[in-house]
Amino acid sequence: MAKKVTLSSVSLIFACGTALFSDGYANSVIGSVNTILKRIYGTDSDGITGNFSTTLSSVAFAGTVVGMLTFGYLSDKVGRKFGMMSATGIVALFSGLSAASSGANHSLDGMLAMLIACRFLLGIGVGAEYPCGSVSASEQSEEEGIAKNSQHRWLVLATNTMIDNGFVIGAFVPLVLYWIFGDNHLSAVWRLSLGLGVVPAVAVFFWRLRMEEPNRYKRDSMKYVRIPYGLVIKRYWRSLLGLSLAWFIYDFITYPFGLYSSTITDAVTGGSSSLTVVFGWAVVINLFDIPGTVVGAFCVDFMGPKVTMISGLLAQALFGFIMSGLYTQLSQHIAAFAVVYGIFLTFGEFGPGNCLGVLAAKSGPTAVRGQYYGIAAAVGKIGAFIGTWVFPLMITDFGGSSSAKGNTGPFWVGSGLAILSAIIVYFFVKPLDHDGMKREDAEFREYLEAHGFDVSLMGLPETETVSYAEGKETDSEVKDTNSATKV
Repeated sequence: MAKKVTLSSVSLIFACGTALFSDGYANSVIGSVNTILKRIYGTDSDGITGNFSTTLSSVAFAGTVVGMLTFGYLSDKVGRKFGMMSATGIVALFSGLSAASSGANHSLDGMLAMLIACRFLLGIGVGAEYPCGSVSASEQSEEEGIAKNSQHRWLVLATNTMIDNGFVIGAFVPLVLYWIFGDNHLSAVWRLSLGLGVVPAVAVFFWRLRMEEPNRYKRDSMKYVRIPYGLVIKRYWRSLLGLSLAWFIYDFITYPFGLYSSTITDAVTGGSSSLTVVFGWAVVINLFDIPGTVVGAFCVDFMGPKVTMISGLLAQALFGFIMSGLYTQLSQHIAAFAVVYGIFLTFGEFGPGNCLGVLAAKSGPTAVRGQYYGIAAAVGKIGAFIGTWVFPLMITDFGGSSSAKGNTGPFWVGSGLAILSAIIVYFFVKPLDHDGMKREDAEFREYLEAHGFDVSLMGLPETETVSYAEGKETDSEVKDTNSATKV
């Protein structure tokens, strides 16, 4: 009999995953902030240099990698809730400090140094959300109250859709603030744009206060026992490698295109000096992510995450090639350019954007899920970090932003990489079924037992465990055998 969806069960998934909104917002808003800072302080040697601009755009990714790897371990060994609460606290604190950036004697160099430092530390909090919040959301998605045929959908809507909403709002907020304050108060625009990132983080912090650890973590964690990493690597290296490479390519393509959407549209609109035009087109382009992630969320349960991801990658490659081949014609019609570019991003969200998180969260066992997910996502963010540095160099090497080749070159490269990613997923990543985590945990226990590991030490003390016969839970409740002998 199919399980009925209950509001409380869905609410728990969203409480875990919604904080990823901060990831999208933080990475989107910095593009507009960069543009504003250049307008205020100029781009000569005494103002905002090219290296600073790129550093400001990319430094949060470096922090995110640190957060993913550090909190991936803490998520498994300390607890999911600890990681989630810490993450939202870090994001709230450094969003506020970013907005308050100031140098000694109001020096520009000091202000920029503080802003870069705060962005790095903010990135740590954002990175922590992935192996803590996303992993918890995935574990909640297979609990009672969630229908089998909607498990992946709710996970996607609570995680990647939230990131995409953050990208849209992160592009829209500077535009609204610019309408309010105008050209004479641009400092207020960029500071408030960064400072408003505090609001969603604080809201989620209070939402999570009464949460408990997910039931799956209570039953199958290795919090109090040494993790047999050798056995884990032997069993999961192939899928982890495939997901890591696919995530690297996806972020290498997606984040630079998103961050530099203002640069691209500025070139297409003939270098319009109006921030309303540049910011407005940035909002329009980011909006194309929404139909991709929402439609993809309703397809992923029926097509399966692996097939959905490959389909999205191939479609994205197709539109990237179309955009490159027809650039001259499209650049003469701004609306047509925005539509095709938007569709390119839409399929990125329909496929890899939605499915990478689902596959990474549900392909590994609960005992190391935080670290498994954190490593894959961290490799992805390294791709984003590299992409933000390579993107402007790529444009220059292809002929500069004033030439057709300079603007189309990155799309040729991006489309080719999308095809490569589809090939990697096809050969390295296994298909994922509903209730896949339940089955994976059962098979992982059997695997450990076959290699002499004492699985009775798994789980948290004073909790109830379940029978794993045939990968399904039974109605009998067995008192956990964990004792004070755990270390």
